[in-house]
Amino acid sequence: MSDSEFETAPLPPEQLDEDDRLKPEFVRNVIDRVEAGDAAGARELVEPLHPADVADLFELVSPEQRRALAAAVADLLDGDVFSEMNDWVREELIDALEPHEVADIAGQLETDDAVALIEDLEEDEQRAVLRALDPDDRAAIEEALTFPEESAGRLMQRDLIAVPEHWNVGQVIDYLRATEGLTTDFWEVFVVDPQHHPVGTIQLSWILRTPRHIPMSDLMKREQTLIPVDMDQEEVALRFQKYALISAAVVDHAGRLVGMITVDDIVHIIQQEAGEDVLLLSGAGEGDINQPLRDSYQARVRWLIANLFTALVASAVIAAFGAAIEQMVALAILMPIVASIGGNAGTQTMAVAVRALATNQLTQSNTIRTIKREIAVALLNGITIAVLVGVGAALVFSNPQLGAVIAAAMLINILIAGLAGVLVPVLLERLDQDPAVASSVFVTMTTDSMGFLAFLGLAVVTGLVR
Repeated sequence: MSDSEFETAPLPPEQLDEDDRLKPEFVRNVIDRVEAGDAAGARELVEPLHPADVADLFELVSPEQRRALAAAVADLLDGDVFSEMNDWVREELIDALEPHEVADIAGQLETDDAVALIEDLEEDEQRAVLRALDPDDRAAIEEALTFPEESAGRLMQRDLIAVPEHWNVGQVIDYLRATEGLTTDFWEVFVVDPQHHPVGTIQLSWILRTPRHIPMSDLMKREQTLIPVDMDQEEVALRFQKYALISAAVVDHAGRLVGMITVDDIVHIIQQEAGEDVLLLSGAGEGDINQPLRDSYQARVRWLIANLFTALVASAVIAAFGAAIEQMVALAILMPIVASIGGNAGTQTMAVAVRALATNQLTQSNTIRTIKREIAVALLNGITIAVLVGVGAALVFSNPQLGAVIAAAMLINILIAGLAGVLVPVLLERLDQDPAVASSVFVTMTTDSMGFLAFLGLAVVTGLVR
């Protein structure tokens, strides 16, 4: 965590609104000065801002204005600002910088933030930036880039405090005071054996409140949560959440301590993963308003095309009962209700199932129990909606038989929606596929086609139409 994260000086009231967002008039004022060539005036306005607010400023202006703004306040664009910036906006600005400028910014950051800064660069640009870095920073970043994306190895910080278990508290305190170049931001001291395997942790507060002669082996907490270097960041976040961790040691395949992950990084990951699942459920890709138009189009259109083909299944069911629909217009009027309610019921169950899978609440141990629970919920919902729709249809069309048919169809479709809403995500997860990616397409296809089939089929079977 950088020193800037501890800045608490409030901004002048004219810059932020009651929700701590930059006011539109302030943003316009900055851009007006930039466009008028008054770089000094723009810099004077921007300088008091916290790095996170400077990052917000760049996200709020148009892509055409960002480069001019960056030129006007170039000396304020340090590593803290870039680490707070939206990925797409940051990538756009980084592309406009020279390799040595990117290297200067990366050198100011923790290893995990520096990796995030340069990992999306083109290979030749990445090599140029790495060559311009300090050798120690370059070695750490090159090592991090060897790990899979979104893994603990990419996320971890290399700067940590590790001491041997045979030291006492006094030796640790002297080491912390006398050794140059140690990280200044840490909550725990890791205790390691001669092979550099972590054997325990000690909170900094324990060290400060314990007599100097006490051995670290007597003071340390031996139970700890170790994070494998190749663990996915989502699983890392779940461990932090489950065990209420502040920091955790990251170990390589041989069990040696190679880094640590802190809770401030995990807060970002939790937010990112939660938003990602919601967007995947809707087929909106990354869903970032700063994402280039072409990328947004490509991410969304493929799921719309997939949905088009699955919609043909429902259309085929309707076509099979074309003659029945011609005999009774009321069927065509009521069909969208069956599909809409079923689709919403399926989406509700699917959202619950995807979230449960993402948070490890739904596992192989309780899958059957979860399915039974969702069927029970669907049954209660189905009975309620069926009664309301059935009575309403019977009264509106003066046809009790029609009311009974749509009530039965509604009950059937909501039960199917509940079953599909939990089974589809579970099946995708068992096939090692992200359940958030394609669940909505399959669930919608199931509820639409089965809803039409139940409604129109019952109309024919019961003799409502022939």
